[in-house]
Amino acid sequence: MRALLFDVFGTVVDWRTSIAREVRNQCGPDVDSYSFADRWRSMYQPAMEEVRSGRRPFTRLDVLHLESLRVVLAEFDIRPAEDRIAALNQAWHRLDPWPDSVPGLTRLHTEFVIAPLSNGNISLLLDMAKNAGLPWDAILGAEPVQAYKPTPDAYLRTADILGLEPSECMMVAAHNSDLAAAADCGFATAFVARPLEHGPSQTTDLVAEADWTYHVDSIDSLATQLGC
Repeated sequence: MRALLFDVFGTVVDWRTSIAREVRNQCGPDVDSYSFADRWRSMYQPAMEEVRSGRRPFTRLDVLHLESLRVVLAEFDIRPAEDRIAALNQAWHRLDPWPDSVPGLTRLHTEFVIAPLSNGNISLLLDMAKNAGLPWDAILGAEPVQAYKPTPDAYLRTADILGLEPSECMMVAAHNSDLAAAADCGFATAFVARPLEHGPSQTTDLVAEADWTYHVDSIDSLATQLGC
């Protein structure tokens, strides 16, 4: 194992709490900020599916997020100025890490190449890393490989960029579907439980649903299991 490649949204950062805070700050206390965050996130996969299906050329996640944001603002009957819409869309660049993420990544960084394998675009992931103190060795993901997970190209082209065989890479994620797709490409796998990613009523991805290479309750725990 030479490289650990991380899902970011939900696995490394707490997108829901962070986005809800930004919605409250930008749109006011009368907005149900968590419902807004959940609705915005619900449009994430359908927007990417337009690209994965070939119905749309590759489009950066920032653009997809902005298009979805305009829909959600209309649904919530919120009409901010254009500059405030743009500022709110940048909230995805400022997501807070889970408490164990930075300590765990710092430990893993001593023994492995660590990088995001995220659907986020480069500027988004770079800003997030600067804001959250994520010690990545490289900023990878959908934009360099022009493919969104869980299509095989997202994983295989990332390994190729690093000059590695898939068997030399491990996908680390809080989502069983992400790990299943990576395993089909020959990656090792690590499930990190994030039972509060979608809030206290979360019903999916509460536990490892297959015999992944590792299953842990934090990135810190993964570092311990890997001897870092």
